[in-house]
Amino acid sequence: MRPRASLLVFCAALALLLVACMGTPTPLAPGLSGSVGLPHAGVLTGAAALPDRGTGYRLLRNTSARYGTPRLVETVKRAAREVATLRPGAPLLVGDLSNRHGGFRNGHRSHRTGRDVDLLLYCTTPDGRSIPSPGFVRFGADGLAETEDKRLPFVRFDTERNWQLVKALVTSPEADVEWLFLARWLEALLIEHARARGEDPELVWRAENVLLQPKDAAPHDDHFHLRVACTPAEAVAGCEGRGPAWPWLPEPLALEPWSDAEALAALLDDLLPGKPEAATGTR
Repeated sequence: MRPRASLLVFCAALALLLVACMGTPTPLAPGLSGSVGLPHAGVLTGAAALPDRGTGYRLLRNTSARYGTPRLVETVKRAAREVATLRPGAPLLVGDLSNRHGGFRNGHRSHRTGRDVDLLLYCTTPDGRSIPSPGFVRFGADGLAETEDKRLPFVRFDTERNWQLVKALVTSPEADVEWLFLARWLEALLIEHARARGEDPELVWRAENVLLQPKDAAPHDDHFHLRVACTPAEAVAGCEGRGPAWPWLPEPLALEPWSDAEALAALLDDLLPGKPEAATGTR
């Protein structure tokens, strides 16, 4: 086989290998970084850690699953701070984010790419006093949850503070919320409350869109599961959302398609930098 033909065969094989491995950053795919892949099948680079506590929040437990994209971490901190400022009370308890490098996390199907976080629900005593969440307690349609504490056998869903959290997330200029998974009966309490408050109809409409009880998972009656969408820049770097293209999210980057010749020339240039004559076969 002549040298040029051998080189073309090698390039074709390398291209197939790259396609097969697009879910993982490697030296052969240096453009992949950040949140790479799907929430249930991906990895994470350049992660930020959420501190144990901050204004208006604290981690539920000392866990290694405290990492997310810098944007997700800042979103959690900002939303908790806004709720604490507007409606002072017990802190928001934050559950798992992702591992430092993403990937599988025991107890979760997703949380693999730094775009997911569990936020426990704000709650009160039955007589309305704000208290820290006792954990993943399940709230019914009446807004009450049973606990294991005999001194406080029931807690109440704090509709006002939970709505303020949803509002802070949905109106955040940087969050780009894709989903807020929550049981449908708790969503109903929040939306009814928002309408009774006279909230902006467009804001309520956004909240109704992103609040969802997933069909293939538990009903999420004990916490919010926040997932942020891929930004256009993140999508170019390997982030795969496959969620709805909500009209308020940034438009994806428009890329000019390459011809086969241009794609091959670029690949050969990466493989043989500084040798255009070898890459093109011309002198």
